[in-house]
Amino acid sequence: MRKILITGAAGFVGRHITRRFLDFSDEVHAVDSVVPYTGGIDPHDGWPLFDPREYSNFNFYKEDCRGYFKRVNDDDFDYCFHLAAMVGGRLMIENNPLAVAEDLAIDSGYWQWAAKTRPIKSVCFSSSAAYPIKFQRKKDYCLLSEEMIEIGGDIGMPDMSYGWAKLTHEYLASLAYEKHGIKSVTYRPFSGYGEDQDDAYPFPSICKRAMKNYGKPILNVWGTGDQMRDFIHIEDCVDGILKTVDKIDDGSAINLSTGIYTSFKEFAKIAAEVCGYSPEVIGLSSKPAGVFARAGDTEKQRKLGFAHQIEFQTGIERAIEYYAK
Repeated sequence: MRKILITGAAGFVGRHITRRFLDFSDEVHAVDSVVPYTGGIDPHDGWPLFDPREYSNFNFYKEDCRGYFKRVNDDDFDYCFHLAAMVGGRLMIENNPLAVAEDLAIDSGYWQWAAKTRPIKSVCFSSSAAYPIKFQRKKDYCLLSEEMIEIGGDIGMPDMSYGWAKLTHEYLASLAYEKHGIKSVTYRPFSGYGEDQDDAYPFPSICKRAMKNYGKPILNVWGTGDQMRDFIHIEDCVDGILKTVDKIDDGSAINLSTGIYTSFKEFAKIAAEVCGYSPEVIGLSSKPAGVFARAGDTEKQRKLGFAHQIEFQTGIERAIEYYAK
């Protein structure tokens, strides 16, 4: 039985990682303060896809991870998954950038704690928002590959304060390995999605809007609707982590992506067709859209033994069936 720490465990990604290790019969220590508007769900209220309280190997601490780091100095963790972050949907990233910058303090607290307790492996989560926005513009975009961010060299301008915070986290991971020999790997997830994601994110929002507007001639999406993202199912993300987590120790990054661009108009059209109608999809240009095109190169993932398995339409079908129930 391994001993696992998961910060941010009540969030979307954290819940899915928690479930995998509970099913492995590992001793899971889950930490989350369940901050409003971040998508976190208190396990005492029940989690959508499973109930962690049914597992005897589930230990939950409802507290800020920084408080946990000051209180707990266990030096026998096999894996520490550091997911804790202040982040919500695009509205939060654009309209409350100083709150998002709180991630700097959260990550600093983690690395200082790791230097003392020395877990066998730290598993860190950056973001596709860390990539330079110059590669994501309408007239000049390309698949984003890991080497486009050169720690200690050219890092470019990331996406808002959230991107800066994640870049700093990556830099701290490299320093932790270089100066203290702390082994870690960093993941840059792209647009992860799944049935139990908070409605502040595009995936559940668009699927539910398609269902609600069944039969209507027009379906709206945020921004122009032409902006494109790389949608990867959360179960593929977790599979990618488990297949590659022990293959990198120096803190360097791996994308979690499909390499496929899908516009929000295309997404909404698929969702409507799954529901059984074919509306005209129109963008609401007054709503936040973010960068024009963001998708991740998959070459490094494939070399490390991972490729996504769940096609986007299948993921949409699964979600709409779940919401309908």
